[in-house]
Amino acid sequence: MEVLYNTHVKLLAFDFLSLTPIPSDPTSFSRKGTPLSRAETLGIITTRELKSGKFLKFTVDDGTGCIPCILWLNQLNSPYFSRRNPSDVRLISSVSADFASIIKLGLVARVRGRITAYRGTIQLTVSTVIIERDPNIEILHWLECIKLARRFYDVVPSRK
Repeated sequence: MEVLYNTHVKLLAFDFLSLTPIPSDPTSFSRKGTPLSRAETLGIITTRELKSGKFLKFTVDDGTGCIPCILWLNQLNSPYFSRRNPSDVRLISSVSADFASIIKLGLVARVRGRITAYRGTIQLTVSTVIIERDPNIEILHWLECIKLARRFYDVVPSRK
């Protein structure tokens, strides 16, 4: 079911933390045999560690566990971005800095990004952060995750 591969799948932390790396593809992870590369989570920001000009590490706690997240802030001096258009890199850097400024302890945040691993620990490499203000958003996220898991993520493809 590679349909989900480049989709930000909504996952609860216990599901996210149980993903396993796919040995043949270091950029992919598996959930019950389904390859995934991107995820979305929602919860309370419980830790925040800033390395100025490099990255912001933080965790998102949704009540089922804590997802480690990393937001890169080194676009302006990273060799990874050296071949890209300088105005694009400045824009990416500016957006990342804006995200870093809104990530505060105790706030409820919706975080999207690539599923990655660092030193054997699974994490979310952040592409988008949205601070939520609706007090019902956490339970809605839980219900959506459960519904999506039952209807799509846990469906075994039929063999022809």
